[in-house]
Amino acid sequence: MESRGLSSVNERMDAKYPPSGERKGHKRKLSDTNLGPGSLIDGPSSSLPPDVRVQVDILKNCISASEADRMAARRAAHTLAEFAKQEENVEIIVEEGAVFALVQHLRAPINEVGDEPIACEHEVEKDAAFALGLLAVKPEHQRLIADAGALPCLVALLRRKCAGSNARTVNGVIRRAADAITNLAHENSSIKTRVRTEGGIPPLVELLESTDGKVQRAAAGALRTLAFKNEENKNQIVEQNALPTLIFMLRSEDIGIHYEAVGVIGNLVHSSVNIKKEVLLAGALQPVIGLLSSRCQESQREAALLLGQFATTDPECKVHIVQRGAVRPLIKMLEAADPQLREMAAFALGRLAQQNTHNQAGIVHDGGLKPLLELLDSKNGSLQHNAAFALYGLADNEDNVSDIVKEGGVQRLQDGDLIVQASKDCVTKTLKRLEEKIHGRVLKHLLYLMRLPDKCVQSRVALALAHLCSPDDQRTIFIEYNGLEVLLNLLSTFSSSKHQRDGALALYTLAKKATALSPIDTALPPPTPQVYLGERYVNNSTLSDVTFLVEGSRFYAHRIALLASSDAFRAMFDGGYREKDAKDIEIPNINWKVFELMMRFIYTGNVEVNADVAQDLLRAADQYLLEGLKRLCEHAIAQDLTVENVANVYDLAEAYHALSLRHTCVLFILEQHKQMCCVTGYPALIQRIIPEIRDYMMRILRPQPCVRTIS
Repeated sequence: MESRGLSSVNERMDAKYPPSGERKGHKRKLSDTNLGPGSLIDGPSSSLPPDVRVQVDILKNCISASEADRMAARRAAHTLAEFAKQEENVEIIVEEGAVFALVQHLRAPINEVGDEPIACEHEVEKDAAFALGLLAVKPEHQRLIADAGALPCLVALLRRKCAGSNARTVNGVIRRAADAITNLAHENSSIKTRVRTEGGIPPLVELLESTDGKVQRAAAGALRTLAFKNEENKNQIVEQNALPTLIFMLRSEDIGIHYEAVGVIGNLVHSSVNIKKEVLLAGALQPVIGLLSSRCQESQREAALLLGQFATTDPECKVHIVQRGAVRPLIKMLEAADPQLREMAAFALGRLAQQNTHNQAGIVHDGGLKPLLELLDSKNGSLQHNAAFALYGLADNEDNVSDIVKEGGVQRLQDGDLIVQASKDCVTKTLKRLEEKIHGRVLKHLLYLMRLPDKCVQSRVALALAHLCSPDDQRTIFIEYNGLEVLLNLLSTFSSSKHQRDGALALYTLAKKATALSPIDTALPPPTPQVYLGERYVNNSTLSDVTFLVEGSRFYAHRIALLASSDAFRAMFDGGYREKDAKDIEIPNINWKVFELMMRFIYTGNVEVNADVAQDLLRAADQYLLEGLKRLCEHAIAQDLTVENVANVYDLAEAYHALSLRHTCVLFILEQHKQMCCVTGYPALIQRIIPEIRDYMMRILRPQPCVRTIS
């Protein structure tokens, strides 16, 4: 296999896997070649170009059927193959003209009638094919070899027949020819087509039935490469009746044979619905499922990927895959050390889970949920994505929702550091899917779990519900079923920073969902029918009947405006205070600018509050019971909250009874928990505000509009 695709939520994503040791595997296939003592080259010498040139010249000149020429040609081809095993030598070998010299030795010399048998029969061709396969490491080399006429010669070698004592030798040349075709066609679409037009596919299909396992593997490897992304090649392979033999090969005890066979089938079915159906009709399903338990991880991986592709054929096929025992070995694969194995298992499970409630429930029942959630922590984007896609499928079944919540799935989905945007989108859809199911019997079951003595389960349920429940159910969950106390306990647990962070985020989310506006926004004063004297009477002596002394200066005012503004002024002028009849009233603790702003609010009902005077103006507004002005001050102060000043602002809000500002500080602390953790005194601050959080939540959590039963 050159490569095959992975799944995505809305489209297939092609992810390339190099053929497992494809080129390197061919380079190692020299163990059965032995030219005798002293014949092997230990390594490239410093004078490699001259050495290569010598061997090329031998090949060019030794083309007769004489025994001497044949032996010399065999040694030269073998020596060049030894050099070519080291990839850094390949360019030199090609530049010295080795390609054309080797191609001419893919054919045996013509043997006249009555001549002696050709010496080294099949051996020279085998070593020449081997060397050419090793040289095909670059596209330009592949084209050069093909243009030199190698393909028809290699196809002819595939057709050589075994006979008697030379069967092993013939099998060797056939195998080297198939390997050379594999390397020449690797990721080269034009050469794949040329192999077909040269008639290479029928003999390769025929060789699948060879009694020599190495030949079977080599033929399957070539077909695997030829089938990849080439529809005409795929069709011809199927038309040549390769499927029955390939399916028998899936059951082979030889790891190499069943690995190559599953690779061929995988490339045949990729992007071809019709071939996929033919493969299933030919009986491939059960042997592919059997490969999930193979000792060969590559075969396991290929089988899982193939099952994922089968699962898209039709709904019944998904059912058959599960019924035939695929789920448990796939789940076991999720915990394998090999990331590609985990990735393919997640891909297959994700495909099986889509739009099939029974499969969704079965995967969770057999233990697939926890390892899929753990895969979200992987640093591999494709692995994350396939796990996210599978979880999206599992979340479609309301019977799985409680298990997902109990396993901490909501927190894992929220916390996942996802690499690919498609994975992030998938997780968003999964959380939305879970949210839509938090009602009726699902909610009832979650509430039951929250009453169990297991503190971990209680916490996971409360955290999940804070993010996912409907506002109409908040009071039931968090007040009547004590969910609020569970979250507050998490917030006060300083032994675990994650628990505390989760608790803070859940409380913040719960509060934001309960009220669309911030406490400050909701507390802004609405328009009132009160009549104001207006801007022109501020500090105007006209009709003034009272004067305030502020920082030694007179400020002219009107009792009627003051009486209408607050209970504090009404008590001052109507009660038994000494200011009742005084014409000049001293204001000792407010500066002129603040006092002027306060009076401007009294006369106009509005004033612009800047950050530099907001806190002093808040004190004045509280002192004179000007609730509307207090709200404006609280709003201005809230705009400048920072991690560094929020504790002091909370103190200020407490001192001057600024309830909305206190609540805003609380929400800010919860929202900025991660940054607040680094602030000195944060643990004490949290303990101090917990009663405030409780009171605020009790006030804002929406009561149910009517009595209703959760069922």
